[in-house]
Amino acid sequence: MPLPRAPHSLEAVVNPHSLTPVLRVLRLCLHLMVAALLALAAIRAAAEHAPDAPAVIGAAVVLAFVYALGPVLPKVSAAPAAAALWLAAVLVVWALLVLLTPDGVWLAFPLFFVQLHLLPLRWALPLVVVTTAVAVGGFGWHARTLTVGTVLGPALGAAVAVAVVLGYQALYRESEQRRRLIEELTEARSDLAAAERTAGVLAERERLAREIHDTLAQGLSSIQLLLRAAERALPDRPDGALGHVRHAREAAVDNLAEARRFVHALSPPGLDHSSLPAALERLCATTARTSGLAVHCHVSGTPAELPTPQEVALLRIAQSALANTVQHAAASRAELTLSYMDTEVALDVVDDGTGFRPSEVPAPGTDTTGSGFGLAAMRARARALHGTLVVESAPGEGTAVAVTLPVAHPSTATIPAGPSEQDRT
Repeated sequence: MPLPRAPHSLEAVVNPHSLTPVLRVLRLCLHLMVAALLALAAIRAAAEHAPDAPAVIGAAVVLAFVYALGPVLPKVSAAPAAAALWLAAVLVVWALLVLLTPDGVWLAFPLFFVQLHLLPLRWALPLVVVTTAVAVGGFGWHARTLTVGTVLGPALGAAVAVAVVLGYQALYRESEQRRRLIEELTEARSDLAAAERTAGVLAERERLAREIHDTLAQGLSSIQLLLRAAERALPDRPDGALGHVRHAREAAVDNLAEARRFVHALSPPGLDHSSLPAALERLCATTARTSGLAVHCHVSGTPAELPTPQEVALLRIAQSALANTVQHAAASRAELTLSYMDTEVALDVVDDGTGFRPSEVPAPGTDTTGSGFGLAAMRARARALHGTLVVESAPGEGTAVAVTLPVAHPSTATIPAGPSEQDRT
């Protein structure tokens, strides 16, 4: 049966339904102690046939009744004024019992806990001192003298009660701090997990955007150019139109394979069972065949195996740079150079087209024509591998795209460079 709680006491902030079994047992023990001490006082008074036995028994019964009202009445548990009134009534009846019998003094010990439980410390401690003084005075009143034992007994009981309550409060505060810390850590972990999920979604979206731009979009553009050429060739040159259609079909097959690969985050088909130089050679040949642009591929240095992410990034950047040349540069010639160095690998794509001002390129998604994604995707690929990408261009002076990627541990094993260097027309 729970005791009433004052709003500023320790238990006032504790949900009574969340009390541990230990606390419930302690409360029950406190109630049983009060009941046992009251019964002891009444029984001893009756057994000794003292003249004031009826008064002692009556005071014990009244005190038991008043004390039992505290846990029973809801107002006493909820209203501070009702709790203070209840405690005052208990102390008045207890003081009367102390005047009637020295056995009433022993009730001071459980009353210490009740006072410390109900009141804030600034009020409870003085009241504990007053209660101790009443208990000592009661011993002196009945014994007609004061001894060291009669003074130390109540004083030590008060000290023990205060120490227990203060220790419990310290443990409770520490437990609350730990609970709040665990809640904060749990919330922070949830926020971190949500942030990681969001970052993963954004990274995957960016990856898909780059892959679509560098593969499907460029492939569809090539198919469009080929079909347009086939349309111009009909009906006068059906053989030429058939060749354009055949190349368009091949481009569609290649882009279908690209789509399937990047959905599964695999390496590009151009790198399957071949080296990066060979893949770049094929890219130059395909670009020259579909666009009519003269594309030259060069390899300098000793070709070496690169980590797959570097090879994929270089191939994709080359695809995007050549696609920009075909679609926007109005160029007649393009040079692609792959350079192997000790700790770096570089790719340069240079054309003799109309050029542009790099500072005037719109940000991705801000232009109604859908431009701006190519350079942004190339820079993102280079940045993801701790590399650099530089674009140099001016109106009428062509364009140069240079990307450099670090290679921490380049392989010493050389690989075939693919077909010998040759011009593609």
